Amino acid sequence: MGGAVGAVRADDGTVTDSSLSGRLLVAKNRLLDPNFHRTVVLLLDHGHEGAFGVVLNRPVDVDVDVVLPAWQEAVCVPSTLFQGGPVGLDGAIGVVTAPPGARLPGTVDRLVGPFGLVDLDSDPAELDGLVTGVRVFAGHAGWGPGQLEAEVEEGSWYVLDAESTDAVTPEPELLWRRVLRRQGGDLAIVSTFAEDASLN
Repeated sequence: MGGAVGAVRADDGTVTDSSLSGRLLVAKNRLLDPNFHRTVVLLLDHGHEGAFGVVLNRPVDVDVDVVLPAWQEAVCVPSTLFQGGPVGLDGAIGVVTAPPGARLPGTVDRLVGPFGLVDLDSDPAELDGLVTGVRVFAGHAGWGPGQLEAEVEEGSWYVLDAESTDAVTPEPELLWRRVLRRQGGDLAIVSTFAEDASLN
């Protein structure tokens, strides 16, 4: 995946031709699919072949050490697994954040901006002092060719810039509102909407 993609219409009506890798998909209130209602998805890869990302605000009540004991002390608070999406729930994905230009070990695949994937079979001690955060996701979100573009076009998602702290926030339950609020204007107002869309 990766590279330039077909036209994607932004919320302001402009059309862009660039990859959305490294950006956030923030579910609009009208997106009622329970897999994605009020989610914030970090797009880790987006190209002609489709898109791949993880949901950042769905912690589950399972400590990381239940499946990956070595990583329990390495992950950010809350130190639980997160449900990264409805695809591949039997697999784990390690996402790291790192400063620009940081020298990372070969166990990390830097994807875009501050975000990368770490090999969860590796020793977490190799990351000491090199990364600013680690989070482990069970499953991921995936889209086939053109599918995400169609969802953006039909108005299911806001496409917004990501901050490195979004991926490892200690308060994931507040992330949807926080990301919208920091945009200012109309989106800050949307952040105050009731979760039940029929009440807005």
